[in-house]
Amino acid sequence: MDTIRAPSTSSYRPPTWLPPSNSRVVQPLQNSLRLARDTQARTQSGRLHRAIQPHDRHSKTHFRNTRILKSVALQDPTCTKHERHILPDEASDKLPSQHSSSEPNLRIPGPVPLPDDVLEIAGRQMINHRGPEYAQMLETMSENLRTMLMTKNDVYFITSSGTGAMETAVFNTVSQGDNVLAIIIGVFGIRFAEIAEAVGANVTRLQFPLGEAADIDDVRAAIRDIPDLKAVLITHSESSTGVANRLQQLCEVIHAESDALILVDAVSSAGAIPIATDAWGIDVVATASQKSWVSPPGIAMVTFSQRAWNAYHESTTPKYYFDIQQYEDYLQIGQPPFTPCLPAMFTLEVALQSMVDEGVENVFARHHAIAEHTRTYAAKLGFPLVPDPEVASDTVTAVRLPAGIDGAKFNAKVLKQHNVVLGGGQGALTGKIFRIGHMGWVDKQHIDDALEAAAAVLGEMGS
Repeated sequence: MDTIRAPSTSSYRPPTWLPPSNSRVVQPLQNSLRLARDTQARTQSGRLHRAIQPHDRHSKTHFRNTRILKSVALQDPTCTKHERHILPDEASDKLPSQHSSSEPNLRIPGPVPLPDDVLEIAGRQMINHRGPEYAQMLETMSENLRTMLMTKNDVYFITSSGTGAMETAVFNTVSQGDNVLAIIIGVFGIRFAEIAEAVGANVTRLQFPLGEAADIDDVRAAIRDIPDLKAVLITHSESSTGVANRLQQLCEVIHAESDALILVDAVSSAGAIPIATDAWGIDVVATASQKSWVSPPGIAMVTFSQRAWNAYHESTTPKYYFDIQQYEDYLQIGQPPFTPCLPAMFTLEVALQSMVDEGVENVFARHHAIAEHTRTYAAKLGFPLVPDPEVASDTVTAVRLPAGIDGAKFNAKVLKQHNVVLGGGQGALTGKIFRIGHMGWVDKQHIDDALEAAAAVLGEMGS
């Protein structure tokens, strides 16, 4: 295994959460958004790819489940009642309570807190996962996930953590002896590399200083140094540092310099930050339910391109539970290959529909707005961010603790005194930072309360 240490300086231009008007990638992204809207239209028209029984959208279950739409859409005060898809007797000017007053303000970067409506959906009665009701649910969810990921490729729901999605990406496309480049900006980039090393791949680790995004020129140079490069592993949003890689630009340089597959860990980015899967030529996107998707842990989600399928047929890596062919075969008959985590599937079905109804662009804009609010208020309170704001993630903010402050004791005091749960540091940043998640269902007041609690405790600890 080779390790490349990248310089600490960065030549990046300031990023935007969507491409600027003069960018040459605007049209591909616009095409992807058009695809998303077309896919949404197909879903709403009821035309299905597979012969399954129609779902009764006027059932009691459907109307009960639409209550989640209120919980998610009410975050945007500019939405009209129609845009929020609120039933007439459920209209409200107030954001529903996140939880009872005795429960903490959960501000870790996943699993995200869930509103009461979602918890109710998760607690509904189980169904036959080999029956028509599940088949219809799977069909609708697949269409909506394709919309959110801006892809025509099939998508797969796997009962697993997000790491299972990452393992699915690697084990189905990479074999022993393949040359792989792992772009590492934090602990989850290291995990992605370790998964590739577990299959016996020759992994080159391109490591960047914590708090920085990958430098495009360094990535280009690394690709040119690796013959017969099979795959490049990218962490889109590194939740351990609060950094978002410039995924679009990374994809461009990878395609320009090689024929390598692009495997993306989007566990903490998909559903919140734009990922134009087809337009950017991404082969596998891996994500999970407990982040931006307003659902409990338990479901991993992946999408495979045709190039990824070609690699699958060449792969010699042993696999069983994460063998993507099993998921494809069972998808054709509207079933999972193994017993799924039904409570998470129930909430995902409604959450995905809510996001599609809200509009892909609006979902991204909403996450960007709450992220900007978090960073602005953190700066106002005097908190130094771990990353440069130019590469800060729109799903999690990482804040440096003053020298001499014990991170574990700090987090414990914040919880005990203010009933707020903050994320701690990981790896080399353990005890040195705290993290605030702002993905999925979150209100500005949740963020303000958490930051003010952190400021109060730091004041008491003498910083």
